Amino acid sequence: MERRPTKFSRRDRGFPANSFHDARLESKIQRIVSDATLPSPDSSRPATPHRRRPRYSGKHPRRFEEKYKEREPQRYASTVAKVLASGKTPAGTHRPIMVAEILEILAPRPGELAVDCTLGYGGHAREILARLQPGGRLLGLDADPVELPKTEARLRAAGFGPEVFTAIRSNFAGLPQALASFYSLSSPKGGEGQGEEAVGSQIQIPSPRPSPRLGGAREKILTGADCILADLGVSSMQLDDPARGFSVKADGPLDMRMNPQRGFPASALLEKTSPAALAGLLQENADEPQAGKLAEALARRSFATTRTLADAIRAVLPRLNKDDADLTVRRVFQALRIEVNDEFSALDTLLRHLPACLNPGGRVAIITFHSGEDRRVKKAFAAGFRDGYYADIARDVIRPTPGERRDNPRSSPAKLRWARKADSPATQIHAANP
Repeated sequence: MERRPTKFSRRDRGFPANSFHDARLESKIQRIVSDATLPSPDSSRPATPHRRRPRYSGKHPRRFEEKYKEREPQRYASTVAKVLASGKTPAGTHRPIMVAEILEILAPRPGELAVDCTLGYGGHAREILARLQPGGRLLGLDADPVELPKTEARLRAAGFGPEVFTAIRSNFAGLPQALASFYSLSSPKGGEGQGEEAVGSQIQIPSPRPSPRLGGAREKILTGADCILADLGVSSMQLDDPARGFSVKADGPLDMRMNPQRGFPASALLEKTSPAALAGLLQENADEPQAGKLAEALARRSFATTRTLADAIRAVLPRLNKDDADLTVRRVFQALRIEVNDEFSALDTLLRHLPACLNPGGRVAIITFHSGEDRRVKKAFAAGFRDGYYADIARDVIRPTPGERRDNPRSSPAKLRWARKADSPATQIHAANP
């Protein structure tokens, strides 16, 4: 026999007869009470308790892992907009620097081949890709195995498929190999199986679709790129995540590797480095005026976390005010990061091969963030201009506008230099290790 819901009068349910002035509200409560008398079809299965997200103290989240809204910009666009309006970078993202200046210098055109040697969050690449269509293509290099798949997915979602964009896991020193592999795969002589060739030892390059710009008779001449960009700064995604070990603000493992799967962390570097070698490293990589004193205190010591190292640096120079002490900490961290990732060696390799990696009339733009990088770029461009490889170079550095520095304080130390390849045949690129 079908069980009917039991009806209750107002008095039976314990409510005063005159307590309801809204018949719809009474009807709703009637349905709730009636449903409660029916057997639940899932009564035999225990309900999974709802687990609340851990709360953070204060009005605003401070730790990286608490800023879940900032790390999901598609879902929490209003939160991200508020963070940007305050002049900060949302956690887990990166704001590209001097985009308008880069686009003016590189002047990407439909059908051209561009290379972003430091893909990062993909902000520059997205703007360049839009101007390469139709028929153009962009190769994006990045050594970070954590962020590269995220950026590739982000650009794919923006509508840039494999026929126009290829992500390659390599640092910028691998530019000659990336271009040589690209042209070998796009060549009609590539044949079957060529799509399995890898760039460096990181990622496979899918065979590109033919392009009017890259095919036909011109293919024998063009073996380089028309536009090359290298932004040498550390991405905000890496700086903000304590687990990567770059940050001086939040505690985390003292790592600092762009590719956590290769090399040794900064903690191991400090343990094995002598005071004399560490002093030279701090002077060369960061122009640190207190290099000798710091090296004596830090060399061959064990520091497991970023905070223990930062505290040790401040303890060496107790008379410094807070701002100067913080600046010293950042310089030491910078020097260690450069050494851990062999950044100067990679930059020297890139600068040495740049003329051969550009097509005739090709443009290159490089953003640096400290004097050691800028000196290398300035000297390399000047030497290339003197030797006839470059037809024109930047006479002065280009800096972010006051408005950009206000809106994005992390852009303040950036310096931009550019060069344009002479209108002579490009040197053949070989895939041999530099």
